[in-house]
Amino acid sequence: MSAVSDRLPTFPWDKLTPYKTTAAAHPDGIVDLSVGTPVDPVPELIQKALVAAADSPGYPTVWGTPELRDAITGWAERRLGARGVTHRHVLPIVGSKELVAWLPTQLGLGPGDRVAYPRLAYPTYEVGARLARAAYEAYDDPTELDPEGLKLLWLNSPSNPTGKVLPKEELTRIVAWARSHGILLFSDECYLELGWEADPVSVLHPDVNGGSYDGIVSVHSLSKRSNLAGYRAAFLAGDPAVLAPLLEIRKHGGMMTSAPTQAAVIAALGDDDHVRVQRERYATRRELLREALVTHGFRIEHSEASLYLWATRGESCWDTVDHLAKRGILVAPGDFYGPAGAEFVRVALTATDERVAAAVQRL
Repeated sequence: MSAVSDRLPTFPWDKLTPYKTTAAAHPDGIVDLSVGTPVDPVPELIQKALVAAADSPGYPTVWGTPELRDAITGWAERRLGARGVTHRHVLPIVGSKELVAWLPTQLGLGPGDRVAYPRLAYPTYEVGARLARAAYEAYDDPTELDPEGLKLLWLNSPSNPTGKVLPKEELTRIVAWARSHGILLFSDECYLELGWEADPVSVLHPDVNGGSYDGIVSVHSLSKRSNLAGYRAAFLAGDPAVLAPLLEIRKHGGMMTSAPTQAAVIAALGDDDHVRVQRERYATRRELLREALVTHGFRIEHSEASLYLWATRGESCWDTVDHLAKRGILVAPGDFYGPAGAEFVRVALTATDERVAAAVQRL
């Protein structure tokens, strides 16, 4: 076990513990804008679907029910503009983080293979490569990478942590480059339905992929758009030649979404109204926090989508974390996401209206 754990970096969130203690000591309590975990209620129609499926004594299937696959394919065509998506093009997963962490291993990558991800990125991309003992590297422009030995290329648009959105033309160029070198491209699009100053586009859109899903897979989650982080509900969509072997591997590994959760996902993907309501909540909180941070002396970069504000005061991110913790506000230091984030903090929009108002007051 130690041989595996020794491959991994220190779990970053543990470093925040003393700052969380400081923030919690504020007379009016902590405002936690660090992790980005949803705090609003699970929509009632989703809860009802979960409860109705609670009597599920049998094993669920890894591929999900036909109804679940119908819901995923229908959503991909309706929301992403994808065309010709069949059951063979989709695969439910147990939340997106487990997929990111174990994908290189499930793809059979190892020493001598390379995994690449954005310069500022969700740290689990690196963790996945480390678990597989593959090499890993960060990029500014993936088409400038040496394609030799590069087996897995991660895109992330909208970005976590920066909220940056890759325009359609950029996605098209990167997809073409990856295909020309036989590099498998996975696009993490978990924040796609949360665009504010940009309209995020999926790699599944025919304008991007030319009507072919060869060599591309997109990753989607219901954690943020439907407040289902506690349900562990996500899915893949894309190249059947990639998804079919993954399905077989995941069958052997028992990586299955619970039957009640599958029923809840069907309800969630079939209803757009609750997504609109949640977007409005986040939009209001975003405007309040953005104005307060700017007034307090911060500069906001990117942040045109996702659930975060990427903010800086031109100092060490840990000095900023300390500064805000003394005001009872906890944020994530930018260096969690790579050295390029050393002077930034990530401020999540995932707090109640009352707690956001408290943060605004303190700022």
